[in-house]
Amino acid sequence: MGNVLKDKVAIITGGGRGIGKAIAEAYAREGAQVVVTSARNKREIDELAARIQAFPLLSDITNKDDVDNLVHETLRRFGTIDILVNNAARGMRFVNERFMTDPRPFWEADPDIWQMVVNTNINGVFLVTRAVISHMLKQKGGSIINISINLETMRRKGFSPYGPSKAALESMSLIWAQELEGTGINMNILLPGGATLTGMIPEAFPQEQKALLLKPEIMGPPAVYLASQEARGINGKRIIAVEWNKENGIVI
Repeated sequence: MGNVLKDKVAIITGGGRGIGKAIAEAYAREGAQVVVTSARNKREIDELAARIQAFPLLSDITNKDDVDNLVHETLRRFGTIDILVNNAARGMRFVNERFMTDPRPFWEADPDIWQMVVNTNINGVFLVTRAVISHMLKQKGGSIINISINLETMRRKGFSPYGPSKAALESMSLIWAQELEGTGINMNILLPGGATLTGMIPEAFPQEQKALLLKPEIMGPPAVYLASQEARGINGKRIIAVEWNKENGIVI
């Protein structure tokens, strides 16, 4: 175990699987106290928490009361919040189970599912960040990492509303980063750099093609770096994990 994040407290939304889980594991290895959330899958976060000694908490990020409780419980247990990873998101599987092989036009989407995706991926990020930021402003420091996707996916046929919701996330991130200048709080965007083997990939997706996808663990090293003291002052950047190299600097 390292100590890059020793004594730091991190909240990772959607931390029970995929990218969130990989980042939670990386943070725990570096000595952070980790809070992992899930909207409904308690078993996943309980199993992860037991293994990496994290604190699991059911929390629907689209529910303000849940979000307020998440922040309250984190502060009650650890006394501070140093890092927020906005990872929780709803993907295209909810809209169209065959989106990878059979893209469908936006007008065939169920309006209730559309609203769920947008509410989670945009409004949920706002609610959690808003709740955490008040504490970070008081302590005059913190790191916020918003998990995004490739620009190509934002524009791809059949990827509404997931692609547009992530485009909105990136716009929010860049605006908010400007508003945070001078506060000691850094906000950055982190994305894998390609299709990644997460729970968003349909079960029916061919195994031979799954083998070609990026592994979620690729997000660990840059996520640790962005949360560390070494990255203090890096703000409003868009970092692609497959291109990131600590030794050669950040590739934007």
